[in-house]
Amino acid sequence: MSRVRDFDRRLPEPPADLNSTGEAFPTLGGEPIRNTLLQRGARKWYFGALFGVAWLGFTAYNFFQSTTDVPMRILAVALLVVFASAVVVAVPIAWWLPVNRRLWVAAALFALSFILWPILGFGVSQTWIFVGIVTGMSLFTMRVSWLAIAVVTVLVVIFQYLEGERGESLVWLPAIVASMSMMMTGFSRQIAAINQLRATQHELARLAVAEERGRVARDIHDILGHSLTAITVRAELAGILIDADDAAKAGVEIAAVEELARGALADVRSTVGGYRGVNVVSELANAKSILASAGIEADLPNTVDDLPTQYRELAGWVVREGVTNVVRHSGAQRCRIRIGPESIEVADDGRGPGGNNTSGNGLRGLGERVDAIGGRLTVGRSDLGGFALTVTKADAL
Repeated sequence: MSRVRDFDRRLPEPPADLNSTGEAFPTLGGEPIRNTLLQRGARKWYFGALFGVAWLGFTAYNFFQSTTDVPMRILAVALLVVFASAVVVAVPIAWWLPVNRRLWVAAALFALSFILWPILGFGVSQTWIFVGIVTGMSLFTMRVSWLAIAVVTVLVVIFQYLEGERGESLVWLPAIVASMSMMMTGFSRQIAAINQLRATQHELARLAVAEERGRVARDIHDILGHSLTAITVRAELAGILIDADDAAKAGVEIAAVEELARGALADVRSTVGGYRGVNVVSELANAKSILASAGIEADLPNTVDDLPTQYRELAGWVVREGVTNVVRHSGAQRCRIRIGPESIEVADDGRGPGGNNTSGNGLRGLGERVDAIGGRLTVGRSDLGGFALTVTKADAL
């Protein structure tokens, strides 16, 4: 998860028309980006920006050709360094801010460009290509981006005209400013979309881990709930037999307790590894044993040949959960299990539906398994007078 969090912190928050989730991006790791200046995305921008502002060196060279005044040359270099520094940090600062405040960064850079008026005059419009690039990279909505680029382009035309440009020469700089700005807008939005897809992949991976943890927790609950119930019943019976000085039968029950404990341990280990399966035949055998130990008459099917193979694991879970509830909660004298090609039922003649045996974790987990195949789980009163747990196949509904 630390790698996911590192990934998050270097991504800017996208504009509303690019953010399909409607939430601040990214959502992984909890908090939106607020330290982009020191992150990898900003470092990549720095490299490109430094390469781009090197073009200002030609502006300094041209100015040096027009004057030999040393103080003015020093002033020109100082002003160009200030403006170049602002260009370099403008985009990371914009990424650091919420979307609705980023326009102030582009506006501030536009205003700052006028410090070059003493050396460029109306030619200051030459530097607005950087304003357009910053606007494009700031990830506004498309409407805001187009409007801002249009305003900058129109201002370039006006300032070029005031500088004396006419004809084709009046068009070249505005065309360059507009095209570069639009290109950077498309580029930045493409990168933002890719970053969102990557973040979504990380989120899906995180959700898959959470789902697997839930599955393991559910399986362990089901396994230990059944096994510990069986162990408890047999241990109680062994204690009664010991009190009755029937050592032979007590030894049999203690051996059964040991076997159940070993089986539960093996099931837990295999569940954690993700390789455990449940078989309805073995669950029916276990049900017969545990019901007999609890003194409950077991009415079980002789065969499960009619049950489709793809539903046998689910049938095993139904039998396991149903019998566990019968032994724990019902106070029943009889438990009946019916397994057919389209339904499975575990019924008893006990106390009937109640709070504990209709809303426990086991039934919730079983309900999730049934929902996964499109079936239906119902609980209610059985025709025996007690509790009934029924699972019906989807196409039999």
